Amino acid sequence: MTLTELKYIVAVAREKHFGHAAEACFVAQPTLSVAIKKLEDELGVTLFERGGSEISMTPLGVQIVAQAERVLEQTAAIKELAKQNKDPLVGPFRLGIIYTIAPYLLPSLVKTIIDRVPQMPLVLQENFTTKLLELLRQGELDAVIVALPFPDQGLMVQPVYDEPFVVAVPKDHAWAKRQSISSDDLKSETMLLLGNGHCFRDQVLEVCPEMSRFSTSGDGIARTFEGSSLETIRHMVASGIGITVLPEGSVPDLNTKEGMLRYVPFSGQTPSRRVVIAWRKSFTRGAAIEAVRQALLSCDLPNVTMLPDEPPLET
Repeated sequence: MTLTELKYIVAVAREKHFGHAAEACFVAQPTLSVAIKKLEDELGVTLFERGGSEISMTPLGVQIVAQAERVLEQTAAIKELAKQNKDPLVGPFRLGIIYTIAPYLLPSLVKTIIDRVPQMPLVLQENFTTKLLELLRQGELDAVIVALPFPDQGLMVQPVYDEPFVVAVPKDHAWAKRQSISSDDLKSETMLLLGNGHCFRDQVLEVCPEMSRFSTSGDGIARTFEGSSLETIRHMVASGIGITVLPEGSVPDLNTKEGMLRYVPFSGQTPSRRVVIAWRKSFTRGAAIEAVRQALLSCDLPNVTMLPDEPPLET
């Protein structure tokens, strides 16, 4: 039994697909499949029920994968313990960040870290929330910047800022000069959404539940309405294809009268998301976490409410 094999079974359990798990582990699918079969033979048990388009775990497999996650977390803790006599602010800090935050936060964050703690270079990775949490659990990342809620438990989480949402419409749209828009209004419009896997997509669907019908269809017109990034969707809106909802941190100037877009706030209670930094409870470089958090709080991100006094919580 090897740690690599344990990483593979944890990845398959999360992805429920051998090919996707291999991609997450940066190996070829045959390599991952052979390693898992070797582990099953060694243990004399079947961990996964194979067949169909989705892989499921056996009851014993569920228990073994849960134990493997704990082993991987403790392995990462051993590596951190070996560094505990060193300066926690010296050496690379591996930070994951979700796609819908990274382009707007990283330029300011990286510059601030270089200015304040140049001896602690950031090693950055953009990805979906589920992927980042998996890498965090496995010790491949030191911390992640994600939006609540997320499913993982046993992590330390500290709020950083609250970010409201805004409606983006083409400049010649009938709503372009409105003072506000209600969430009920959205159901009458063509909405452009991020594709599956983006947590921001799910948050937009909460604002306008009627759009959830698009999330269940794999073909046809629904697919036309899905984009791979906020910037792709922004350009689609500018071309007049539809409207969308954006996090305000991605909008430099809400009151702009230039360009192809206009931004209209929500009426009533504005929908928003809470952005947090999360790390393993066993992570020993607490000073590094605090240095990153303080750098985040000082970032000049437009239209967000920073939360400097929020204490860390355990999920």
